[in-house]
Amino acid sequence: MVKTVDNLKPGETAVVKKHRVKGALGKHLREMGLVNGTPIKLERKAPLGYPLEVRIQGFSLALRKEEAESIEVE
Repeated sequence: MVKTVDNLKPGETAVVKKHRVKGALGKHLREMGLVNGTPIKLERKAPLGYPLEVRIQGFSLALRKEEAESIEVE
């Protein structure tokens, strides 16, 4: 089974394996440091589950459900 960011529990840290976000958004995420080998920590989930707040490269980032499901971690 592939583990993705949306499978993490609040407070849990993982390492980005790869992401399948396409287009301009995918490029923007790579420019912000979301690349293979980068640690990512799930800070919290919204009451209904999405968006997710993650911490990466020293800043917080909110991800939609589709984006969180497209980022594989280990």
